[in-house]
Amino acid sequence: MTAPRLTADRDRCIGAGMCAMTAPEVFDQDDDGLVLLLHPEPPADHRTAARLAVGLCPSAALALHDPAAGDP
Repeated sequence: MTAPRLTADRDRCIGAGMCAMTAPEVFDQDDDGLVLLLHPEPPADHRTAARLAVGLCPSAALALHDPAAGDP
C-alpha cells in the first residue's frame, strides 16, 4: 500500500504558518515565512496532524494525495 503524499505550492503560500504550528514534525517555514515540507510522506503517527494542517491552510497551498482514498 502506498502512503499518503503531501505537496506544497510555495508560490501560493502566504506564510500564515498554520501548517508549521499544527504539524511541526511535517512542516516548517523558511526565512521568508514560506512553507517547507519536511516529510512528503509523513509517518503514520503524524498523518492526522498533516491532514488537519492541509485543511487549515488559508491559501490552499497544501494538498494530501491518498491513494487508499482514491486520490491520484
